[in-house]
Amino acid sequence: MTEIELIVDLHRTTERQGPGSVEDTLRALGCIDTARRKDLKIADIGCGTGGQTLTLAENTHAQITALDLFPEFLEVVAKRAHSKGLQKWVQTLQGSMDQLPFEKESFDIIWSEGSIYNIGFEAGIKNWREYLKPGGYLAVSEITWITHSRPGEIQDFWESEYPEIDRASCKIELLEENGYTLAGYFILPQESWIGTYYKPLEKYFDSFLELHDNSEAAGKVVEAYRQEIGLYRRYHAYYSYGFYIARKV
Repeated sequence: MTEIELIVDLHRTTERQGPGSVEDTLRALGCIDTARRKDLKIADIGCGTGGQTLTLAENTHAQITALDLFPEFLEVVAKRAHSKGLQKWVQTLQGSMDQLPFEKESFDIIWSEGSIYNIGFEAGIKNWREYLKPGGYLAVSEITWITHSRPGEIQDFWESEYPEIDRASCKIELLEENGYTLAGYFILPQESWIGTYYKPLEKYFDSFLELHDNSEAAGKVVEAYRQEIGLYRRYHAYYSYGFYIARKV
């Protein structure tokens, strides 16, 4: 299996593929003044296994299109939606977030938790804007520095992993430069990293390695996540995910 196939295989057993929680999703939803309308259309881009998708379905009257590149994740979303009786409201769609298969101005809300980094924050907010209706909302979480300076080890790690990492003020400026006005912003707490993402992921490391016969490739995947988790535990005071909610103007 390729590295990306191994990563998908590891993550398909978890509710979330990045930091976040039900509370974070609901807090962001609360920044959107149209969220209770009955005719909403929401696109959840890079939905993963649908942790936030189901929260949105349970707390809105929206028709939700859950899009992801990997069918393994979409199968989980569909099963979870069916088990909760939400299949009427959740439609899954395989596709790439940099070539969205939608008509222009199709959605009231575009949602993306922890996945816009795959194409970059600036590219995402620019490319996705045309799929929002006038006055529609964008809600995305994005890795963000929360201090002006930070130790070299963590700065080097994240600038290597994701060169677009920056402070919230710079991300908000990009939103404003690209036709949005900020409706809300907050940073994810430690529990949204440790409790709902890293601990559930760590629980599967041993069975994942066993499933893949303790192969070198599987071992490298697990070791990379162990390194990331260790860095977060040491340096969580310097970065988090910022949740940005903005209205198209």
